[in-house]
Amino acid sequence: MHIQDSHWASASAVAAGGAVGNGRGEGPRSTPLRVDAQRNLEHVLRAAREVFGELGYGAPMEDVARRARVGVGTVYRRFPSKDVLVRRIAEEETSRLTDQARAALGQEDEPWSALSRFLRTSVASGAGRLLPPQVLRVGVADDGDPLDEARVPQQRSQPQPVSGELRLVQDDPADDAGAAALLEVVGQLVDRARAAGELRPDVSVSDVLLVIATAAPSLPDAAQQAAASARLLDILLEGLRSRPA
Repeated sequence: MHIQDSHWASASAVAAGGAVGNGRGEGPRSTPLRVDAQRNLEHVLRAAREVFGELGYGAPMEDVARRARVGVGTVYRRFPSKDVLVRRIAEEETSRLTDQARAALGQEDEPWSALSRFLRTSVASGAGRLLPPQVLRVGVADDGDPLDEARVPQQRSQPQPVSGELRLVQDDPADDAGAAALLEVVGQLVDRARAAGELRPDVSVSDVLLVIATAAPSLPDAAQQAAASARLLDILLEGLRSRPA
C-alpha cells in the first residue's frame, strides 16, 4: 500500500463519504441523498473496495469509476480527492476488523481458538488487502535505526529484531482512534494466547497483522483464492503456535 501520508491529515478533515458536490470538501451533507445519488455512492464504495483490494491503494480513481460504471466526475463529487476515498475505505475496514476481533474474544473461551478464529474470519473476508497504511507498513529494521522502537504497546517488552529483519512499523496510533481500537483488541487476543502458553512468546500484534495481510492473496478465480488463503493461513498458524521444548 503506497499512500502519500502528507495528504492523510487533510483527508481526515473531510467527513467520510460526506464531501459536497463542488469538489472543495466543504463538509458533510446535512440533507439525505437522493435515491440515485445514494445508489451511486454505494456503487463507488463497493468498486473502491474491490479495486483497492486487487491493486492496492495506489490504484487510480479512474479504475474505481470504471468498476462502479460511473463517470470519474461522479466519484470526485462525493470524494474530492483520492485520499478522502482511501480514508473512508480504510476506516470501514479497520472498524470491521475490530468487530471481528471483539466477536472472537467474546465468543471463544479458549485463547488459541479466539486468536485463530479472528485470523480465519479476517483472512476469509479479504481484510488484509485493505488494512489502512497507518496500521500496517513493512520496513527493515537495522541496528541503530529509530524503527527499532516498537510503536505498539503490546510489543514494548518483546525482543528487538535483529539487523536486517523484516518487521512491521506503525505510525503513532494515537492520532487515529479506529486504528488504536484495533491494535488494542488484537493485543488482548495476543496477550491471552501468549499467557496460555499457546502462542510463541516472540509473536507480537504486528506479526498477527502481517499474517492477515499476507494470507489474503488476490487471485482472479474466487475458488482458487479461497483455497489458497485457507492453505496459507494453516501454514502461518502453525508457525505462530507454541511448541513444547
